[in-house]
Amino acid sequence: MLMDIVLRHRVLMLSPASVVTPVCALTLAVTAILMPTRLHGQGLAGQLTMLEKDGVRTTDLANSVVWLEPQTAAGPVPRQTARIAMEGKQFVPRVQVVAVGSAVEYPNHDPFRHNVFSKSGPAEFDLGLYARGDTRQMQLDRAGIYPVFCNIHAKMVAYVLAVSSPYTVRPGADGRFVFGNVPSGTYTLKVWHERGGQSSRPITVPNDAASSLALQLDARSYRLAQHKNKFGGNYTTSGSERY
Repeated sequence: MLMDIVLRHRVLMLSPASVVTPVCALTLAVTAILMPTRLHGQGLAGQLTMLEKDGVRTTDLANSVVWLEPQTAAGPVPRQTARIAMEGKQFVPRVQVVAVGSAVEYPNHDPFRHNVFSKSGPAEFDLGLYARGDTRQMQLDRAGIYPVFCNIHAKMVAYVLAVSSPYTVRPGADGRFVFGNVPSGTYTLKVWHERGGQSSRPITVPNDAASSLALQLDARSYRLAQHKNKFGGNYTTSGSERY
């Protein structure tokens, strides 16, 4: 049985508080092919690719997130405590996925202070300024994408995705991903990438066959723009900055 699903979805994202302003026409082509190969449970595998300006090779596909949200009522997703560390003036990892209601802690491993805040997500938070060895955390009770920044170091950025689904997957560097044992039924397939934006599409997981997904994002119109600090102003730089 062959089913082709092609989605053309254009997204314009303008966020003054985000490290990037994706001014892009996003085209997401999703093709679901029901293969005759039998798998244990409902294995759902796929391949994500990205169209880049001037044919540049995509190097950050691993920062994407693909997830399935059941369209029928499902049980609660277990909460957790995830971690994003501050190391070498970077958030590590850059992308973190948690269940709604989970907490994310931010330990400072650098020998100087950082300030963690988010102003453009589903809810705002500001963890204040704290030094090496300290850890502060924030519980995310609303689903969505939270861009996270440091008010001192303009280049520091992370993204936290709070989702209400147990079916999430992070593609590898080659764009390949696999869901394991997805129950048959109808879902909303969602895909996100910081340069490609977010898109969604209804999808049906069959009872008697494995599924293969081919996903493509279009980032050719992406443009980088500096986000604002937590006060809504521009970051300042100084030749005497020590850290």
